[in-house]
Amino acid sequence: MKASELRDMTTKELNTKLADLKSELFNLRFQLATGQLDNPMRIKAIRKDIARVKTVTRERELKESKA
Repeated sequence: MKASELRDMTTKELNTKLADLKSELFNLRFQLATGQLDNPMRIKAIRKDIARVKTVTRERELKESKA
């Protein structure tokens, strides 16, 4: 997911996306612990997507506080 796609989303959609990503990360970590994970690089991708969502959210918070 690209940051430009995230910036087009509403704040509510971002919060929903963040919750979905966190639950997916939990499931991937669970699969890793049980030895069922097929693609371990997916964990890294999900973590980066979470960081992107948090960055866009923080940018909006700072923009609102300045206004």
